[in-house]
Amino acid sequence: MATNSSLTKDLKNNEVQKVDPNTLGIKALMETPTMQNKFKSVLKDKSSGFTSSVLNLVNNNTYLSQAEPMSILTSAMIAATLDLPIDKNLGFAWLVPFRDWKDGNKQKAQFQLGYKGYIQLALRTGQYKNINATQVYEGEIRNWDRFTEEYERGERVSDKVVGYLGYFEMTNGFKKTVYWTKDQIEEHRIRFSKAKDKRALTGVWKDNYDAMAVKTVLRNLLGKWGILSIEMQKAQSVDGTSPEEVDDAGNPIDITDNVSESNDDQQQEEPKKVESKEETSKKTSNKKETKKSETSSKKEDTDSTDIINDYKEYADSQK
Repeated sequence: MATNSSLTKDLKNNEVQKVDPNTLGIKALMETPTMQNKFKSVLKDKSSGFTSSVLNLVNNNTYLSQAEPMSILTSAMIAATLDLPIDKNLGFAWLVPFRDWKDGNKQKAQFQLGYKGYIQLALRTGQYKNINATQVYEGEIRNWDRFTEEYERGERVSDKVVGYLGYFEMTNGFKKTVYWTKDQIEEHRIRFSKAKDKRALTGVWKDNYDAMAVKTVLRNLLGKWGILSIEMQKAQSVDGTSPEEVDDAGNPIDITDNVSESNDDQQQEEPKKVESKEETSKKTSNKKETKKSETSSKKEDTDSTDIINDYKEYADSQK
């Protein structure tokens, strides 16, 4: 699988002179023939410009330059497979540095999809005629009916943000509008906050509240009502590794609890039970069939697809 470990293995095995990735910086890693070929296989003629943008981003970000090079490389490959630029001024995708307190306080990088990235991937499907997500100011919406999604348009009376709205119209005529009040956004933020004080504004919610709120509504809108291409589904899966603690400004934050909590929850929700011989036999048979199916499927997957699908596994392995 084309995760951090598999990329490391490729580097060690494929170079003319055996390379230990752990001893190389990000520039040296990017210049190895193995990595150059991987980026070319995904981006074709755009690979040179993309790798240069990665190096420029790292060189101009003190925190990111301190992150483990292989984590930067893996995150950059995720962006490459989605064909999204990582220029933080554009806001499509980010390489976000964070401190992993459970792994010796190491600085690492992870891929993060911006709300503009969601819009870009949606437009690529060719199924959306219009799509938008934005904050709503006091007075702009009156008498919102969540059942019929009808409301009266009003005039903005102040700079106070009272909610967030997402909307799309598809080429087949289907329309959908989602509106979340500020209170609903806060309820969502607090519910998924991993900070000790859940009500405290920290990280990106403190510095870029509106951007995170817009992204929250947009993800809900597209994930629940939109047409998701395979590319969009994979992007949502990758972005979901740590949806609530992301600093779009590029500042390091602690997302260790976000990475590990999903596994902890699964362990609590799936208690062990005593199985009969028949159940055990049936499960064994099913596993064999599943393994055969997975083996056949993997032969058809490209390296770029593997990277997307296995990113969660990589994030979990870094606990």
